[in-house]
Amino acid sequence: MKRTRSLSPLAVSKKSRTGAGSPFAPIKIATAEAAAAVQTDPPFLRLLGALRNVVQRPSKGQSIVYWMRMGDLRISDNKALALASAQAVEDQIPLVVLHVLSPQDYMAHDRSKTRIDFVLRNLSRVKDELAKLNIPLYTITHTPRKTIPTRVISVLQTLQATRLFANIEYEVDELRRDIEVCSLAQNAGIRPTYVHDRCIIEPGVVKTKEGRTYTVYSPYQRNWISILNSNLSDYLNEFPPPKPNSSTARENQVIGPLFNTDVPVSVRGFELDSEETTNMVSMWPAGTSSAKEMLSRFLYTKARVTQLGAVDPLADGAENSDKRSRILLYDEARDRGDKDTTSRLSPYLSAGVISVRECVRQTMKFLGIQKVEAGRSSGVGRWVQELAWRDFYTNVLAYYPRVSMGRPYQEKFADVKWEVNEEHLNAWKEGKTGIPIVDATMRQINTMGWTHNRMRMIVAMFLTKDLMLDWRLGERYFMEKLIDGDLASNNGGWQWSASTGVDSVPYFRIFNPYTQSSKADPTGDFIRTFVPELKNLYGSDIHNPPAKVADKLGYPRPIVNHAETRERAIRRYKTPGEE
Repeated sequence: MKRTRSLSPLAVSKKSRTGAGSPFAPIKIATAEAAAAVQTDPPFLRLLGALRNVVQRPSKGQSIVYWMRMGDLRISDNKALALASAQAVEDQIPLVVLHVLSPQDYMAHDRSKTRIDFVLRNLSRVKDELAKLNIPLYTITHTPRKTIPTRVISVLQTLQATRLFANIEYEVDELRRDIEVCSLAQNAGIRPTYVHDRCIIEPGVVKTKEGRTYTVYSPYQRNWISILNSNLSDYLNEFPPPKPNSSTARENQVIGPLFNTDVPVSVRGFELDSEETTNMVSMWPAGTSSAKEMLSRFLYTKARVTQLGAVDPLADGAENSDKRSRILLYDEARDRGDKDTTSRLSPYLSAGVISVRECVRQTMKFLGIQKVEAGRSSGVGRWVQELAWRDFYTNVLAYYPRVSMGRPYQEKFADVKWEVNEEHLNAWKEGKTGIPIVDATMRQINTMGWTHNRMRMIVAMFLTKDLMLDWRLGERYFMEKLIDGDLASNNGGWQWSASTGVDSVPYFRIFNPYTQSSKADPTGDFIRTFVPELKNLYGSDIHNPPAKVADKLGYPRPIVNHAETRERAIRRYKTPGEE
């Protein structure tokens, strides 16, 4: 009996966070025509054009405003903040930091509760750090999102500010918002300054010989490291923290009251329960100092089995090693999920709690060299290459914006026949597929809001090739759960696994989940940690429990047969649109 299909393979996952009656229903998947129209005039290039036509010499205002976004939650090595502070010092007027909480944007981008909680906890830290410098953090919540540009200009006018500084966000909606801010600022006599800060090398710099945007990582990375090492001072410069405002800022009739505005503990619709809050605080401590300590431990201490699960990353017991530290073994151990072989810094990089430049500078200090090591044969080089992947996917997002509009980069795969099977989708989400490595990974995501990159690849490949479910279902679920959810990297990873993106895995290369399990979790400790039903299994049984053993332990049998589903995937990808 054939399973029925829907015209919309995403129909099983359209439930809104605010319920079916919510008036806000953002379009998650654009038509091919709408995406193509955006592609012909990318918002990123439009913003750069708009910035060339802003007010050049605004009158001196009464304050300078830096707009802190959800991807730059720090006061150290923050380019836009440093520039804003320098301008405030030059003009001898106070600096104000603005942050806009936008629930509709969080809904549109499928932000997770854990990510929003992480933002708020880090904002609270930032507020305390800024207060010591007599700089207020003014946090506002605004709906609807379409009028954020008007609200921001209104705030600047109230503060009598004629200069606005911010770091660029590269998503389509955010770029359009900033283009609108530029337009409104022109009429208000305000000069907006938007700068690159997210990447080591900003989008548009690393190009092919023909001047095109790279869509293959390897040549991009080779050019990237060449440009970086030839211009270290340009790309790895450490920007100074902001200078303090005069203490009289607290007495200013307009600015003084801003010191009393609080950072909310939650955003409606994105609240964690008390147990989740406690766990997140323990597993993902807030603040740049925590991020820097995690980086230091990655560089200088050994991996520990005790740290692979939902535990405090800064727990006591770390052992220094100048020969077997986690980064030194990263090349050979990076795919191991049964130890804390990775840095676990992705949430801090996604939220900008630590600068990516700081990460690279510390690798140079660690090796005692004056250039960036990014070779394939060393642990440090491999890790720096992962940071380059982050730049690569941001570059793709900026120049191929349709990938952020629910479209496959390779449109020829838009017609691939996907299954519509809510039972299989829910089994995948809940970690009840009967494939131990898949189930352990999904349970870790549901518990920690995070998982190892290799595990992400395994479960993404399983969803798209074994279950033959639309990659956008998985992309969305990851964003709804991950504390490090980042559109560029998440979309890039999912389209890689689904064979629809730039430089993606060929469709006929399909992970065998059992083989991947034995490689990624050779000891079985990862599976035993997150699938307690199997805690007493060892050897090959932990990766593929015999049916009778699974039944006895109350563990589900596999919901699909890998050999059979592999053939189905190859057939459907080979001829998109056909059965």
